[in-house]
Amino acid sequence: MKIRSLSNSITESKKLRVFDFDDTLVTTNSYIYLTDKSGNERKLTPGEFAVYSPKPGDDFDFRDFRSLIEPKLIKGYFKLLQRMATKDGNRGVFILTARPAYRPIKNFIRDLGLKNVYVVALGSSNPEDKADWIENEVIKHGYDDVYFVDDSLKNVKAVSNRLKKYPHIKKKIQHVRHG
Repeated sequence: MKIRSLSNSITESKKLRVFDFDDTLVTTNSYIYLTDKSGNERKLTPGEFAVYSPKPGDDFDFRDFRSLIEPKLIKGYFKLLQRMATKDGNRGVFILTARPAYRPIKNFIRDLGLKNVYVVALGSSNPEDKADWIENEVIKHGYDDVYFVDDSLKNVKAVSNRLKKYPHIKKKIQHVRHG
């Protein structure tokens, strides 16, 4: 019986599940305020920001992202998060957000009944920061099965490129497309 237990522990995957928040799990009425080099300000939605190519002199203000403004669930991905968070097994289920504050998200998902999900607020929209965080988790905790989903193609590409360094890891990296 001990041999069987040892054999099962060797073949079991250690799974990391990572979801972006804005425009992946929820939509909100939060905006990014862009001031260009001539001083003109305009608002970008998270989806618009995800595909925006910064220009010299652009200044971004993320003031709306310190709280949740009218969050609405994106049901398909939220149900997937729920399933992954409630399954037994050796999993790390995370929401990895560019937002600067984790508590509004943590309170929101807790109020929806999810307790086994960790929220990490990077306070950065740099795609390499998401890739760094995931790579660090893989190294630190020995994950060998990674699922990542994000609406930003920049983030998806950064994580995909980073994980190429680990050919032994099973990967599913998904780009959310809306519309």
